[in-house]
Amino acid sequence: MRLALLGGGGFRVPLVFHALTADPHHTVDEVVLYDRDLGRLHRVRTVLAGLVEHAAEQGRTASRPPRVVVSTDLAEAVSGADFVFCAIRVGGLDGRVCDERAALDQGLLGQETTGAGGVCYGLRTVPVAVRIARAVRRLTPDAWVVNFTNPAGMVTEAMAAELGDRVVGICDSPVGLFARVARALDVDPDLATFDYAGLNHLGWLRRVLVDGVDLLPSLLADDARLAGVEEARLFGADWLRTLRVVPNEYLYYWYFTADAVRSSRRAGPTRGEYLRDQQAGFYAAGGEQDPRAAYEAWQAARRDRERSYMADSREATGAGAREAPGLGDDGGYPAVALRLMTALAGGREASLVLNVRNRGALPGLDDDAVVEVPCRVGGSGPRAVAVGPLDPGAGALVQSVKHVERTTIDAARAGSRALAVRALAEHPLVDSVTRARAVLDTQLARLPELAAVLPR
Repeated sequence: MRLALLGGGGFRVPLVFHALTADPHHTVDEVVLYDRDLGRLHRVRTVLAGLVEHAAEQGRTASRPPRVVVSTDLAEAVSGADFVFCAIRVGGLDGRVCDERAALDQGLLGQETTGAGGVCYGLRTVPVAVRIARAVRRLTPDAWVVNFTNPAGMVTEAMAAELGDRVVGICDSPVGLFARVARALDVDPDLATFDYAGLNHLGWLRRVLVDGVDLLPSLLADDARLAGVEEARLFGADWLRTLRVVPNEYLYYWYFTADAVRSSRRAGPTRGEYLRDQQAGFYAAGGEQDPRAAYEAWQAARRDRERSYMADSREATGAGAREAPGLGDDGGYPAVALRLMTALAGGREASLVLNVRNRGALPGLDDDAVVEVPCRVGGSGPRAVAVGPLDPGAGALVQSVKHVERTTIDAARAGSRALAVRALAEHPLVDSVTRARAVLDTQLARLPELAAVLPR
């Protein structure tokens, strides 16, 4: 099968490729890396060559690693593809920096997917994602599109208007949460049922069922076990016991907004500024470097990147350093994507938390709203599992954020600055129309990608 990976010059591409090289089913035999930046493509292709060499030496590669080709032509990349991974970043890391700084300068949360930054990221990304969806529908209508692009729920919903149920959004936050909770409970995660529901980066783990028994209350009552769960250290055990659930780590920005803003301001460089500077050095070496040297440079940068994830929030709460996973231990995007592809290709049915159309699964939202819920996945596609309603507070928050997501999509499609201000101003983490206008004005002045979307 043929996989087109859009955003093929991205830093995390080798993680996905590693999963493919270790796939015993050989689900994918050709990978097309698409990117507008040919230099980044050559750099990543060199890293992949080094990855294959390293894996072969370690005896951890499939006998036939996928063939890799590169392209800067979207039509060429997606034509004939069985799967299309969408992992783009419109505006690059300079855009992320602006998302963070424009909000922080107004005293608001500066984060790329949550709050004002998420709205602005969505505004400039939705039109590109829609063009991609239309190209796929025209050139390879039977392909499955797997969306990695943030804000994942919003972008998936925009693409679903063109592709229907053949686009699926994935995120690694829920699977990471499940793994940490299962480890604390000393249970096999494959033998547990995780009752999780919400939107992307706005979800709650409500029950952990093993043989029909909910083990979450016993975990919440056990300080020693909770100490091993990063979310408990981030939010505090008392707050989890008050909620009687374990929130997605991104809900730290909602429950502790003022603390998050304060710690971001104290941290100096934002996450985007750190990544921009780090990756500039990595990509500057180009594609001419020896493959093994390129792979080792990427590995070193990856470990540093993982260790520094949400560092300011973890430092402020005393959550401690994040464990940097080994290459084969990354249970996030690569693992979810491979299990999803294998199931869609007619292999073993999988149970995964995905971003899909609601279809009645989560009460309180209409059928076309993209939600993040457990799904059963087979050759005919994902089927959302019906979950119970969220508690009133969480349900109201989800409805409010869904309204903002849809207003953002409408603003991007219409090219309307007025709607863009409305999306920002009505976001629960933006407390002023004046601040909303100031954030948008800053973004329009600094990012031509956004100015092109909102001409009026």
